Amino acid sequence: MRGRSARSAAILRACARRERGALSRRTANPAPRSGQQQKDRFDAFDIVVVPFPYADRLAEKRRPALVISNRRLAPFGLVSVAMITSADNAPWSCDVTIVDLARAGLPAPSVVRTAKIACIEPARIERRAGRLDKATANPVAQKLKGYLGT
Repeated sequence: MRGRSARSAAILRACARRERGALSRRTANPAPRSGQQQKDRFDAFDIVVVPFPYADRLAEKRRPALVISNRRLAPFGLVSVAMITSADNAPWSCDVTIVDLARAGLPAPSVVRTAKIACIEPARIERRAGRLDKATANPVAQKLKGYLGT
């Protein structure tokens, strides 16, 4: 650090510490921070609110989504979600109507759009809204199996 003032050297050290801390939080097995361990646990068929990415442009929209991955994906710091959209939108053949809106925590008639899937970090999930009812979960699981080839 020859030629640098003590202040600029201190700033560089602080930036390096901050970057190392940020990198450690991005590791495959990050240590849960206090209070966050429970928040980051999501089960398949939980309905959450996330900034869902658009498929056709670099933007996202805050919307409900259905967790479709199980906890085996959690050690990698990822959650897979399927888009939930209004039942008023033009229907797709992959759509599954959500039967129990109250249990799902949704204010209006909605469908799971099983063809629109995103993989996100749990920290991007704003909150849990509810849970999908079994009458809807079964056809969603069948459609997803068809897409994933299992």
